[in-house]
Parts: sequence; C-alpha cells; structure tokens
Amino acid sequence: MRTVQGVALDGLRARVRALAERTWLPVRPAPGDARGSGPPAARYGRSRPAAGGAGRSPRGGTPVADRGPAVPSLGAGAPGRRTSVKESIPRAAALVRGFASTRPRPGTARSSAAVLRALRARRGDEPVLVRARSGRTVLVLLAPGDVRRFYAEPASVLAAEPPQPAGLGCPHAGPGREQRQASEEVLAAGVPVHPSCAAFLTAVAEEARHLTASGTLELARARHAMGRAARRIVLGDAAAADEELAGWLGQSRAKSRARAARRIREYALHAGPGTLLGRAARHTGPDAVTDPFGQARQWLLAMESLPATLLRTLLLLGAHPAEQDAAAAEAAGDAARGELRRLRACVRESLRLYPVVPDLIRTTRTETEWRGVRYPAGTSVLLPAAFHQRDPERVPAAHVFVPGRWKNPDADQDIRMAPFGHGGGRCPGDQLGLLVTAAFCAEVLRGHRVGRSRPVLDPVGPLPTTLDPHAIRLTLTRR
Repeated sequence: MRTVQGVALDGLRARVRALAERTWLPVRPAPGDARGSGPPAARYGRSRPAAGGAGRSPRGGTPVADRGPAVPSLGAGAPGRRTSVKESIPRAAALVRGFASTRPRPGTARSSAAVLRALRARRGDEPVLVRARSGRTVLVLLAPGDVRRFYAEPASVLAAEPPQPAGLGCPHAGPGREQRQASEEVLAAGVPVHPSCAAFLTAVAEEARHLTASGTLELARARHAMGRAARRIVLGDAAAADEELAGWLGQSRAKSRARAARRIREYALHAGPGTLLGRAARHTGPDAVTDPFGQARQWLLAMESLPATLLRTLLLLGAHPAEQDAAAAEAAGDAARGELRRLRACVRESLRLYPVVPDLIRTTRTETEWRGVRYPAGTSVLLPAAFHQRDPERVPAAHVFVPGRWKNPDADQDIRMAPFGHGGGRCPGDQLGLLVTAAFCAEVLRGHRVGRSRPVLDPVGPLPTTLDPHAIRLTLTRR
C-alpha cells in the first residue's frame, strides 16, 4: 500500500500560481534547479521512503504517515536561484487560516479554494497532508466520505481545537458531554420554535426599532440592536442597556472576566423563567448546568456572530427583489408564531455562502487511519467547510443565492452543506440562532424595503467569495 507523503506548505506556495496558469501542469523549474530532473515524485517535492524508513509500517502492515521532506525557509535557497515563493504566500496561507485569524485578508477565501481545487486535481479525493513552516502537519479532507466521517467521529477520537463553546453561531462541539446536554435542554436544540419564543420575539420587535431609525443600516447599528436583544434573551430586560458588560465579555483579561461574572450573577437573581439564564437556573437533575454564569457568557459571545449574518442576508435579499417580496409577505402574516420558514431558509442560504466558521479544525486523540494510512495521535484534521459548501462539482448553483434548496426536508442532513455542523459537534443553538436572525429580518422587511446598497451584488452571476460585514451599507425605504 502506498504512503501519503507530507506536502510541504512552502512548496505549495511556490507552485500554486504556476498550477493555475498552466491548467494544473507540473511547475517548470528554474534553470539549474536539480529538481527539474529525475522521477515525478522528486519534481513535486516528494521522495520515495527508503525500505524500513518513514512511511513504512515496521511490521509490514498499514503504512504510517510520513511528515514529509524538510523544506528550506524563505530565502534559504542557493545564491542566484530564482523562486516565486513570495508571490504565492497568500494562496497557500489560506489553507491554514483557521490557525491564525478569524478575519482573513480579502482574496484569501478565493485563493484557498484555488489551492484545494489544485490539490484535488492532482491527488484526487484522498486526504492530503500539508506541513506549515512551523513544522506542524494538517490533514486536509477533500472527499464527501471523509467529511461524513469527520462529523461522525466522537470527541474521544476527534477533539475540537481549540475548545469552542457550544454557542449559537459556532458549529463546534461543546466543552463536555454533560454540559452539552444541559445546554441543549436550555436552548431547546432541534426545536424550531423555542418554548420562550413569545418573550424572545417581543425583545426582537422592540429592539429592531433601532435598526430602522434611519434610512441606512450598517454593522454598528446592527450590533447595537442585536446586542441589546441578546442580553434580554439571555439575562433579562434589565440587562438590555448594559454596554459595560458587553465590553467585559470581549476581553480576555482575568479582571474583566471576573467583573463580567459578578454582573451576570447580579442579573441571575432576577432572571425570569423566559430567559436562557432563568431556564438554566431552574434546570435540575444529573445533567444540570453546573456553571450557568460561564454558560451565559458563552451564549452572549456566540450571539455576537448574528449581526453579520443579518446584514449579509438582507443584502442578498436586496439583490433579489422577488425573494425579498416573498419574505416580506411572510413577515407580514406569520411573524407572530416565529416559524418564518422562508426567512429561515434565506438565513441558512446566507450561512452556506458565508459561514461563520469557514474551516473546522480538530485533533486526533488516538492513532487513526484514513484511506489505509495511519496517522498518530495529535494530528490536526482540517475540514474546509466553506469550500465544500461552494463546491461547484458537487453543489448545484454553488455560487448563487438559492434559498429554495432548503425547502427539501433532507437538506438539513446534506453532508455537503453544514452551516451549523453535523453529528455530535452540531451547534445546539442552531434553531434559536435562526429564530432570532429571521425575526430581525422580518421586523425590517415588514415596514421597509432594502434598496440600493453596498456592495452591489450581481443577482444572476456568481456571488463574491467573501462579504465583509464592515463594508455592508444597506439603504432602507418605506414600503
């Protein structure tokens, strides 16, 4: 059986541009480059393992993944040797953006997709092991079967890294099985209409007035209104205007965290049964929420992703007048019950196109085998969710806004599209997040129309790979 060799990240940087320009043909080496001769494996930066060496099972069994050849750092080549590494840095860096930043630079997502398409064209659907300059290896999953397994593996095999809260906008697994079960009870996981829906919709309706107070809507205004609603939903009406608490929650200093915990405890004394914190405090039994204050902080932080999703959804509806009119009609007649199936489908489609977490990264806790190759414990496994959700080879109209695709009852289980994840790592607050975001959309559309806005989207052609919420400015006119 063959061994999957580690593909060095610096080598990918030097080859991406040539691969794109030459329709994925091998890179033409610079004159005098010794790698220009010899077998194809050598030209691609891979070497055949020696007998009994790396990549060979000591007992002749399943091959063990090799860490790949050593790669010189930038500028470490021989004097006079030309290199295009610096020209291709953004393309290869996009593969591991989940390690570095939650806000990649413009063009990163597009270049990341180009790199993944190049890898699949050369290697097929098999997992590809790439190595960052730090020496850390990442196993990239490209096949639907491997994606399905990624979601199906328990946390004892694949653990989220870094550990993420089980929140409304994050499709990672929660901090623990017991706490996750308790959080699912409080959030009413899987239930489209939350038991406290009436109180939540009241908060949304009252706070949505801040969104339509002027003729324009941008991220700062959306954050203000949705932040107030989030604090009312989690802590109670008294916390609506507590901007100081919002500032503490976003800081990592121990002093700020302690202040936030004390403030949340004060609100807990008066939290009503319709709030999330009130539901958590009244949830008893072996799977009760043992840290309701820490959980409340996680819920508030998770709901900070909703304003960006709201702006993107409204921008997409503004570019598609027929969809906007249908959504407005639904908002006028069905908003009180909180179902809003059409608007929820619009929010889901927005998250498919622009997911909150574009890449999911987990770490193997034990030795695992992928496609006949064994990988040691501690191997990082990368699922490029945004790439799979927009893969034109497997997703119809991948780069077009088509909310109707979510009317299919099986769409929520489609492994190709996972705005909230699948399996045990599925976000337990997905339905609540959809409820709140769709309700805010309904409040805006009930009395206003989204007109000419920035950026301008093509309603027919492919949509851009990224939409920076800071650059979105919506124009609202009275209906």
